[in-house]
Amino acid sequence: MHTLEQLRAGALAGLPRVAINAALTEFPTALYQLADHLEVLDLSGNALRALPDDLPRLHKLRILFCSDNQFTELPPVLGQCQSLRMVGFKANQIRSVSAQSLPPLLRWLTLTDNQITELPESIGQCAHLQKLMLAGNRLRALPPSLAACQRLELLRIAANGLTVLPAWLLDMPRLAWLAFAGNPFCAALEEQALAQGGAALPDIAWSALHLHELLGEGASGVIYRATHFADGAAQATAVKLFKGAMTSDGLPRSEMAACLRGGRHAHLIPVRGRVSAHPQGIDGLVMDLMDAACTNLAGPPSLDSCTRDIYAAERRFDLATALRIATGMASAARHLHGQGVIHGDLYAHNTLTSPHGQATLGDFGAASLYPFEDVALGEKLQQLEARAFGCLLEELLERVDAPAALQPLLAQLKTLQACCLGDLPAARPLFAEMEAALLQAQSGLDR
Repeated sequence: MHTLEQLRAGALAGLPRVAINAALTEFPTALYQLADHLEVLDLSGNALRALPDDLPRLHKLRILFCSDNQFTELPPVLGQCQSLRMVGFKANQIRSVSAQSLPPLLRWLTLTDNQITELPESIGQCAHLQKLMLAGNRLRALPPSLAACQRLELLRIAANGLTVLPAWLLDMPRLAWLAFAGNPFCAALEEQALAQGGAALPDIAWSALHLHELLGEGASGVIYRATHFADGAAQATAVKLFKGAMTSDGLPRSEMAACLRGGRHAHLIPVRGRVSAHPQGIDGLVMDLMDAACTNLAGPPSLDSCTRDIYAAERRFDLATALRIATGMASAARHLHGQGVIHGDLYAHNTLTSPHGQATLGDFGAASLYPFEDVALGEKLQQLEARAFGCLLEELLERVDAPAALQPLLAQLKTLQACCLGDLPAARPLFAEMEAALLQAQSGLDR
């Protein structure tokens, strides 16, 4: 974080990235002194209501964050910023988004947790748009023109006022990560999952839990190593406490509903019970404690990679390990869709792996429920999520070291990958087919 004093003294000259949090009520004009170098500007957590008309003077600006301010509209001047690719205005008071506010090279737009009731039809002209974050607004419909955004890969529309999931979304050629929970059209399913899941799982009193160190933190909650004292015994567990606020993916309540509906599976973290009688009324789940040797398969996407995960440069796999990981994830996704759950965030960074490739899918923050008896809808949602699996499989296979004798098998897996990544969703395989193909490949490897 930088200071106004540093900016005014010229101490930030030449920096490509600047972040200032200083209760600003006006845009610091001294930033124009950095115009020849400034590419990333973060003015989040201030009290700004507007941006200046001459903002395009920052001609190299690629990324602008203005979250947690007091904007009531997405500033129209953004549309004049020719280099701007990523825009983040989360948690403001934005009610309107005009056609003029959309930069020509826009790739990533975050408008989570605002008061937006509609989007302009011109959003369909954003040909470079890959990532659109709209959770926690007041949208009752999406403009059909959005279907023209052929590069859109990730869409968050959870916790809005949508009464139906637009059918055309499921035909978009590259959409792979979709979150739609917390809308009126799926509210009854979530209530049912919470009621049935609550009946099936025991309540675990807060007084019976002792929390230890923090294991991890996501958008929706924090996870601690814990001890559960019951019947005179002490059991090692993990406890996830939900933050109870809007996240970039949606509502923690929807995440809990998806966790409960998902049930038990060999490649999902088992849920033991729900936290009850928390002194602050916080919701939580008690889960099995994962082996300390398990690590995240990759890191989340960066500002530059946008939708693709980041792997350690030295990360490599033998073919057997890669196959075990891929098979585990296909099996988990097949199981979830059988319960009417789309994970919505099927990514390597949400995959825990052991040193030998035992894979576990976590983080249900973007998961959504749908009627599992609606076979046609279920297949379309599977084929949408098949593209996310194809991305994961591609990343694994790119990092496989296979001897010449295994190259034919590797080629078969790349064919499956290509089928999952095809731009025609209806031609993609379902997860049962993928799991079967991967199991067959494993048996071929064992022979």
